[in-house]
Amino acid sequence: MTRSTAREIAAHLAYELSFTELPVEEFLARRLCSEHFEALAPECPLYGEMPNEKQKAYICRLIRGVAEHGAELDDYIGKYAQGWRFERISLMASALMRIAMYEVLYMPDIPNAAAINEAVELAKQYEAPETVRFLNGILGSFVRGEIRD
Repeated sequence: MTRSTAREIAAHLAYELSFTELPVEEFLARRLCSEHFEALAPECPLYGEMPNEKQKAYICRLIRGVAEHGAELDDYIGKYAQGWRFERISLMASALMRIAMYEVLYMPDIPNAAAINEAVELAKQYEAPETVRFLNGILGSFVRGEIRD
């Protein structure tokens, strides 16, 4: 499994966070188990392989971070989504932006350009072209406005 695949699984989980009342550790335990992957694999090849320990740690770090810093990340999305109310942004686009912003802010080992590019590439799989452009614009503005090299 590649890091891109692990990031896509994290995006699915970040999306799912919008619908669960489970504590994040219980949520992760239920979603990152072989039974869950086996159940999803026939319909989604993404789940055909369990993440190794390093990939699982990466996914867990992202999901814990998105859960812990959700309000902060949503504030950034709202700040840079000029002309859009947060409620109008699709849940998948929000999940992808939260992950990318978390990586930019809290994972210095991941280059900012890689975090943004991966979010944009994933958005192309799940969103309409105008949403992809919107997401790219928000993430680019966020990095230019908030990150000092």
